[in-house]
Amino acid sequence: MAQPTHLTARSGRVLQGTVHAPGDKSMSHRAFILGAMAHGITEIEGLLEGDDVLATGRAVEAFGALTERLGPGRWRVTGQGGFQSPEGIIDCGNAGTGVRLLMGAAAGYGISATFDGDASLRKRPMGRVTDHLERMGARFDWSGDRGLLPAILTGGDLAAIDHVQTVASAQVKSAILLAGLNATGTTTVEEPEKSRDHTERMLRAFGAEVQVVDSGEGWIIRLVGGQPLTGTAVSVPGDPSSAAFPLAAGLIVPGSEVTVEGVMLNPLRTGLFDTWIEMGADLTIANRRQSGGEDVGDITARHSKLRGIVVPETRAASMIDEYPILAATAAFAEGVTVMRGIGEMRVKESDRIALMVAGLRACGVAVEEEPDGFLVTGGTVPGGATVRTAHDHRIAMSHLVLGLAAERAVTVDEPGMIATSFPGFVEMMRGLGAHVAEGV
Repeated sequence: MAQPTHLTARSGRVLQGTVHAPGDKSMSHRAFILGAMAHGITEIEGLLEGDDVLATGRAVEAFGALTERLGPGRWRVTGQGGFQSPEGIIDCGNAGTGVRLLMGAAAGYGISATFDGDASLRKRPMGRVTDHLERMGARFDWSGDRGLLPAILTGGDLAAIDHVQTVASAQVKSAILLAGLNATGTTTVEEPEKSRDHTERMLRAFGAEVQVVDSGEGWIIRLVGGQPLTGTAVSVPGDPSSAAFPLAAGLIVPGSEVTVEGVMLNPLRTGLFDTWIEMGADLTIANRRQSGGEDVGDITARHSKLRGIVVPETRAASMIDEYPILAATAAFAEGVTVMRGIGEMRVKESDRIALMVAGLRACGVAVEEEPDGFLVTGGTVPGGATVRTAHDHRIAMSHLVLGLAAERAVTVDEPGMIATSFPGFVEMMRGLGAHVAEGV
């Protein structure tokens, strides 16, 4: 079936209803990778079946694991206790998390593998991970510019390192820890600012001992090499990054009330919800419980009169993927919302700062761009624009949500990329009453 070239969202409909958040993307990647590294069977419930995660599933199969889909979101991974040299190229598509974590995992085995991806992934910097893996003993040969895919990894005979994070990055930390599983010695990662800790939590579920110490000036994570992993059951909770889109629509569309069930409430992932509440959002959390070793709950968003705030820069690590949708909601807030310390956004699937600034301005919103952030002056949003997404799923979804409350319709191009993180997004939004249609 041909993908639409454009999607258009327009206002005029109240949003009401309850939906379930799709599985967390970060945990889904890790469940496939750790299941493949482990001995035995891993049963996964709630896996996100988006393009990025499925690319990681195909990659671990190429490395010798067996994967089997048992039903919607239900997968079985049979690990062989390590990775084997793949016969072909490991194509990670658009999955930045997938390729960086896979490099870390594969580096600890005496194998050779070529990693590649789509045009967008080929532009994203890999050196932030590969430089440290090379310090541990892995070798990377680059087909073109150093630090850009495609690259050939030669792994094995790694030595542990002590690494101090200068930027809070779960991808860098996780790649080093996964490599450290098969390194000689104790791998240490020091974090002045804590990044999402799904890898540490999941490693423990697979039987590894991971020590996390509060040093008073940050956190120190220690992992002794040579620890085997054992297959286990993994329950993937709902993705807060995906839940943000229907919740944002509930906040900005007059008369709306939207509930998203089963959302992960890991405190390292809830920065957006904290920010919205500070902006005056009517956001409530009910039915708190545990799922897959994580706190989860049901979040309800009601139409709210929002006000601009200065978002604490220290919050960036807990919501770096949510700044596009925060900017879309800030467009309707009274006053100025200041978002700084988020230069990491420029090296995501796209330069998300530049694209959000361009898209909001096209829709009539006053925006000031800075090197490491931007300022949005909110109010009434005229809309009436066609927004270039540069093949970025979060840019597309953020502007579609914006269009649901703008005075005139908002159109985005290349909407097929939404499936990388949120297959079923359009159907879910339509189910809540949103007017989202194919075409311009």
